[in-house]
Amino acid sequence: MTVRGALALIVPVALLAGCDNAPDQPSDAVATAIPEDLQQSALPAQPAAEAGLGTPMAERVATLGLLNKRNNVSQDIELKPGEQQRVGDVIVRLQACERTAPWEMPKETGAFVQLLVKERGTEDTFRKVFSGWLFKNSPSLNVVEHPIYDVWIKDCAMDFPGDEEAPNRATDSGNASAG
Repeated sequence: MTVRGALALIVPVALLAGCDNAPDQPSDAVATAIPEDLQQSALPAQPAAEAGLGTPMAERVATLGLLNKRNNVSQDIELKPGEQQRVGDVIVRLQACERTAPWEMPKETGAFVQLLVKERGTEDTFRKVFSGWLFKNSPSLNVVEHPIYDVWIKDCAMDFPGDEEAPNRATDSGNASAG
């Protein structure tokens, strides 16, 4: 057998060995349900808390707005990271909230939120319809696409080093000029 003949046999065999008869994953594979115990363990990165800047994540308080588009009723919900609140047929979970430091520009407030809505005709079966970061000044970056409910971030109550000193400096300078 010649070298050319041997190559003619080896090349097709090598190509067939690299083929996979299994079809690619269907696009709907992403929509499969994640077990409940795994959903809470995937927290987003917490850069400010890890860097030692600002209020620790567990002590922050986010104010979220929740709108029911059917009856045009909106309400404010205050949550700490890791908490959830049920309002009628919806559960709002807060995983994290963040605000830019006073010396950073542009100013932005964000929260990592999950929205679960009760399935029609079921007792207590909820479906996650949104999971992601919401931004106060850029609401179009990540939109909650649900026909009935909308949720948005209003505020993230947290402090940064130096925030507490600013009012004292103003009163001290005012007292020094008065005396």
